Amino acid sequence: MQNNSVPRTVLITGAAARIGAEIARTLHAAGLNIVIHYRSSADSATHLANSLNKLRTDSASILQADLLQIDTLDALVKSAASIWGGLDVLVNNASSFYPTPVGKITEANWDDLMGSNLKAPIFLSQSATPYLKQNNGCIINIVDIHAFRPMKEHPVYCAAKAGLAMITQSLAKELGPEIRVNGVAPGAIMWPSTELDPEVQASILERTALKRQGCPEDIAKAVRFLVMNGEYITGQVIPVDGGRSLNI
Repeated sequence: MQNNSVPRTVLITGAAARIGAEIARTLHAAGLNIVIHYRSSADSATHLANSLNKLRTDSASILQADLLQIDTLDALVKSAASIWGGLDVLVNNASSFYPTPVGKITEANWDDLMGSNLKAPIFLSQSATPYLKQNNGCIINIVDIHAFRPMKEHPVYCAAKAGLAMITQSLAKELGPEIRVNGVAPGAIMWPSTELDPEVQASILERTALKRQGCPEDIAKAVRFLVMNGEYITGQVIPVDGGRSLNI
């Protein structure tokens, strides 16, 4: 991203809560203006934007969109770019995640998981490309360590994230030299919103080299590094998993 005294603009999908919200807070603290995308979490998005605007006036805004409605994505990106006169960073963070064991996979599951994790990111990236090229911007995709090694009972999700990893590399090759494209692959950062057995949690953490769970700040700091300091890094997906991918 170009160094400039004028604050730059980042659009973060699914930024109202969890990892997306932490990425928003971290990039805001680094001086960027934040466009918080949300689908249905209007209250959370508004609260986050208000808290950021209290820290720095007119530095955060919210936009609503259903990313599965592909024909609305051009308008989403155009609206994000119009707020402060440009777009410098796109963070494809929004994601659906749930099990789809063989025998219970539905077409609706496929459309949702592939749509949020794979289809929306590439169409958003396509929509953002003209704006990002103007500013030598970058795209950051939030992938998953299970893009590279599958997780039981999650074949559709894992396939979607594997596709996102390849999109990261493909776009980096196609959009350079003007736009850098990288990914961050979280490991055991936040447990799913559905209940996860404590024994399963302990088993997962035991397979990490660091023997502990990570936190959203770990992902946000990796994103910040790629945006702010990774001028010669493109086409890479960085695992942030405490070493779990060594023994997944």
